Formats: sequence, C-alpha cells, structure tokens
Amino acid sequence: MTTDDTIADAELAAAHVDAVITEIERAVVGKRPELQLIIAAFLAGGHVLLDDVPGVAKTLIARSFAIVTGLRFSRVQFTPDVLPADITGTTMLDLQTRTPSFRPGPIFAEVVLADEINRAPAKTQSALLEAMQECQVTADGQSHRLPDPFFVIATQNPIESEGTYPLPEAQLDRFAVRTSIGYPTPNDEIEVVRRRILRGGETTDLSTVSGHDELEKIRQIVEHVHVDESIIAYAVEIVRRTRKARDLSLGASPRGSLALIGVSRAKAVIDGRNFVTPDDIREVAVPCLGHRVVSSDQAWARGLRNNEIVQDVINSVAAPSWQ
Repeated sequence: MTTDDTIADAELAAAHVDAVITEIERAVVGKRPELQLIIAAFLAGGHVLLDDVPGVAKTLIARSFAIVTGLRFSRVQFTPDVLPADITGTTMLDLQTRTPSFRPGPIFAEVVLADEINRAPAKTQSALLEAMQECQVTADGQSHRLPDPFFVIATQNPIESEGTYPLPEAQLDRFAVRTSIGYPTPNDEIEVVRRRILRGGETTDLSTVSGHDELEKIRQIVEHVHVDESIIAYAVEIVRRTRKARDLSLGASPRGSLALIGVSRAKAVIDGRNFVTPDDIREVAVPCLGHRVVSSDQAWARGLRNNEIVQDVINSVAAPSWQ
C-alpha cells in the first residue's frame, strides 16, 4: 500500500467515522470527544470501561453504537448472583439427540454492554475479562471462539460501594481505555429535554450507516498508520516514567504502551491522517494509562487522583519535534 493510498484511505475512513458519530449524536447530545475515544478504542481492537454516575447516557451510547454500526448487541446486567456460565454459556443435554450441546451466552455478540460490572463477584468478572483477552470461552473443556469484532463496553458506578466488587488493578489493565461521560453542559441538557418533548417517546430511531465490512476495512487502515520511531520512543518514555513517579506505587505495564500506540493510531485515522503525531499521544495518554497505575499512600492522602498524576508525568516528558 503506497503513501498516497493510505492518505486517501484515512480520509475516507475519517468521513465514515464522522457519519457514524453524527448519527449517534441524534441520541447522545454534546459528547463528540467521548464518542471519538470510544470508537478509537474499538478500531484499535480494545475494550472500554465507562466509570461514571448513573443517568449520563453510558448505556445509551453502547446501544446507539451497535445500532448505527449494524453490529449484534447484547446487554448483561451484572448483579451479585450472576454466575460465569450466565454470561459465557453452558453445555446442556439435547433431549432430541441425547448428546451434549453448547448454548452460547449473551457474551456471544459483537458489542457487549457489561452494565455495572463491579456488582458481579470476582469469579464472574474474571470470566468476562478472560474472554476479552483471549476472544474465546471454554465450557467443559471445549473452546468456543467469540465473534470478530468483539467489543466490550463495561460500566461501573464510582459513587456506590455497598454490594460492589471493585475491579483489581490487574483486571483493569485489560481495558484499552477508561473514561467518563460527565454531566452535559446547561445548553446540552436543555437540548436533551427539548428533543425528548419533540419526539414524543423515550427512544430515538437511529439508522444503520455502517456495517461489518466497512468497519473491518477501517481497522485494517489503522494497522497501516505510520508511527515514527521518535513517536514510539515518546510513548514508551511516558509509560516508563509512570514506573518511576514519586506519587505512584505501581506504574503502567507494557500493555499500556501497546494500548497507547494502538489508540493513537486510531485517533489519527479519525482525524483523517495516516501518521501519528505527539498530540495524538498526549490526547489519549490519560484514558489509556490512568487506570493502569496505583497511587502511593502519600498521594492518596493528599487527594491526588491517578489521572492527575499521569497528566503530570505526560507534562514532564518532552515531546519530539514534529514537522
């Protein structure tokens, strides 16, 4: 593939992603940067954790993304009594053939919403996260491949602790991106209410503007995005600095470096470029790394958040010159 071809493909991919986001925005108001980040994680082959309060459109975003892209959607509502087999599926006896038969669970979809994942016990969380990592589930010694693409959007409520099982750091590391949606601005909230009154119903009828083949082509375009050696060194140095930061007791793993580069490449395509810039790295570094680090006791006592510490680390690393 020549440079001219990748430039043209990146521009076409950017236009296609813009059409997807524009259609989603008929239901989700004023959250384009967040939507771009979620789609970038999808195009990079990763998964997303939405960590935010109830009622800010986390579920709506996941459902709208699936409808607009034409991908099969499944929602799993996690509760303390949900078992691993409830999401992965189980082997049952077929009474007609008298042979065991595997019945797939709700995880066998292309877009899976894991709603309130921190309400499920650790064993169930692990079953989901293993599927995210291996793209397969195992039942009675038999492995079953998950669909391709396979994209998990997990949500958790940060303000409740009773009856929850917080995700350990090692499991958080499986998510390419963690972000929040946030409350809308006053004008956006007025627009949300106005649209609800005008349409006369709770749901917005969205159109499918993409499909499996188009999305797969865009993902292949992402794989051909150029990353200069200086950009690779810049991203890796940011990750390495998290391991030496005074306010962190645990830095990001090499998986963080891979996620940072992967999401940056997808971000470049969304912007219509076939190369990654330092700004791409800086824009996605906090969502890619903030959940992979552990703050020190002293930083926690001072009220410092992981994202703030990671941002300070980013600011301490000189970006390479770029022309």
